[in-house]
Amino acid sequence: MAAFGNFGLFGDGPGDFPHPGIGGVFRQTYRAYSVLMLPGAERQDVERGGKIIMPPSALDQLTRLNIVYPMLFKLLNKNSARVTHCGVLEFVADEGRIYLPYWMMRNLLLDQGDLVELESTALPVATFSKFQPQQTEFLDITNPKAVYPCL
Repeated sequence: MAAFGNFGLFGDGPGDFPHPGIGGVFRQTYRAYSVLMLPGAERQDVERGGKIIMPPSALDQLTRLNIVYPMLFKLLNKNSARVTHCGVLEFVADEGRIYLPYWMMRNLLLDQGDLVELESTALPVATFSKFQPQQTEFLDITNPKAVYPCL
């Protein structure tokens, strides 16, 4: 297993983490499609987030493995060695397919129908975050105490 320092969140490393208390590791290869290709009504809720839609058979396998919740997965495009992580929103995809937000497909350098490897994982909990304003107008707020506790 790789060291915890290399998170691999945006394709910059393997992102392997230990699986504390897990009965097994879920590892499967699927054909990746954008949520725009998902049959039925348009799903903008999926497009804006970091979760994917998986087939029902994946839920069956995951429940047998006693996976740690929340379910988190490492996505790997073996052709480009790009990696990212995601959660799962629903288990309603066609068998053999997963549906990803389009921004995630671009990050992984995937085209519609490309193969992607999916593996269950556990990520360390963040203990610190730092925000940097993109514009000076951010500093011109009338009541800073109302904003900063929210961060």
